[in-house]
Amino acid sequence: MNETIKIILNRRSIRKYKNEQIKDEELQMILEAGKYAPCGLNQQSTYFTVVQNEKMLKKINDVCKQVYLSSGIKVFEDRAKADNFCVYHGAPTFVIACGEKEVAAYLNNGSVALENMLIAAESIGIGSCWIHALTMIFQTEEGQTLKNELGIPDNHVFVGAAAFGYKDMPQPSPAPRKEGTVNIIR
Repeated sequence: MNETIKIILNRRSIRKYKNEQIKDEELQMILEAGKYAPCGLNQQSTYFTVVQNEKMLKKINDVCKQVYLSSGIKVFEDRAKADNFCVYHGAPTFVIACGEKEVAAYLNNGSVALENMLIAAESIGIGSCWIHALTMIFQTEEGQTLKNELGIPDNHVFVGAAAFGYKDMPQPSPAPRKEGTVNIIR
């Protein structure tokens, strides 16, 4: 098995990070991997917003908590009521990926870019976690205000986000893979 396959098979979501910012060179490698992800018709429609500012991270978390608490969805309300609620798991770097809504494949393009970033992070010893919580947030008035504060262009919509930082927990073991998910036609 080559190193790339090992990294893909071993990468796990990390939900506890050291209180230490990742190095700029590491961030640039991760972002470059995202920018070089495959995309439909080479439109390169994904827009990345990197948040490392503690006040802005707190604001993102506060807006998320507020939206979750008023969502009417019990699982989200319960999560938001937790004393240690943190949508980005305390990671020092949070990357939000958005796509141009006029581009048909914006969701696919942004998702592939985030996956490239997660794999790149693992390859250089940086922990990561896919965060999808902002989907609901950016559909609210508070979320639109936050989107404007983050400088995300008006014609872009949320695809996904990822937390990045140095791991402060053991690497989790993989969950068993579901059977019956492959159909090979020869």
